[in-house]
Amino acid sequence: RVLGQAAQSEFPGDVVLALIGLTTLQQLTVLVPIGLFLGIVLALGRLYHESEMTAMSACGVGPLSIYRPILVLTLVVVVLLAALSFRVVPEAGARAQEIRIEALRAAQFGALEPGRFRSFAGGDAVFYAEKVQRAGRLEGVFVQRRSEDRLEIAVAEHAEQRGAGQAEQLFVLFDGRRYEGVPGTKEWRVVEFREHGIPVRLPDFKARKERRELKATRDLIGSTDDPDRAELAWRVAVPTMALVLMTLAVPLAKLRPRQGRYARIGIAILVYFVYSNLLAATRVWIEKGDPGGALGLWWVHLLPLAVAAWLLWRDERPGPVWRRRQGGA
Repeated sequence: RVLGQAAQSEFPGDVVLALIGLTTLQQLTVLVPIGLFLGIVLALGRLYHESEMTAMSACGVGPLSIYRPILVLTLVVVVLLAALSFRVVPEAGARAQEIRIEALRAAQFGALEPGRFRSFAGGDAVFYAEKVQRAGRLEGVFVQRRSEDRLEIAVAEHAEQRGAGQAEQLFVLFDGRRYEGVPGTKEWRVVEFREHGIPVRLPDFKARKERRELKATRDLIGSTDDPDRAELAWRVAVPTMALVLMTLAVPLAKLRPRQGRYARIGIAILVYFVYSNLLAATRVWIEKGDPGGALGLWWVHLLPLAVAAWLLWRDERPGPVWRRRQGGA
């Protein structure tokens, strides 16, 4: 998306790299939790597949002992995600928007290229220069501007461009002639000039509406606006998601004898898909003020925690039905 917009608007290379870097920071809040979750499932799955977990269990290593080292890693990830979610991502999004607006404005009215027509202000103004000197001096200049049904054409020996990159541009033409009138009529006026300034107002590239994800976290805390509450709940949910997925990954990674080490990957991806989409749906409910979002996002986190608790209980203390199934197998 960034490269497509950059190619369409002719962004310079440094702007493209900056936008890709800033948008990558924004996507880390999505990629890191699923990366941690699948990493734990894969690592423990290999230990189960190679019977190392069986040997560890025979030596008295239980689930709590397995959780300890994984919890240390997860806490580091949680701190990172909290910093990203509460501060880095909003600031990166705001900065990316500023860079994009500045690049659009600069691309709309950058330096003219020799021998090439260039239109601005939605095609109402057309500029052309035969030569462009290193100092910014334009030679053999042609300018056409249209205002409703009136047309203005100016030709000059040379010109200067002032205010490049700003919202208000000014072309100063020297030693030329200007033609004004209505095409198809005799209402035309010809004016010769020594110096003539042509202002061009660029369109406003500011964001049309305020984006909630770009607001500072301190501005969201205490707000009674439903969209602000939804955004704050989502930022809290990002680091919480890492803790919940870590808790679920340990019992979910357990393999039965002769199962492949990747046997639980499909289930893990499905669990994450359901979990993340349920969070996103509840976020929309909160934003719209629907009854489904009255409890916030916390009840969604409780569902995978309940599944993790059931899996741990089943592995440690299987009930009669589980024993009968084992015996039948």
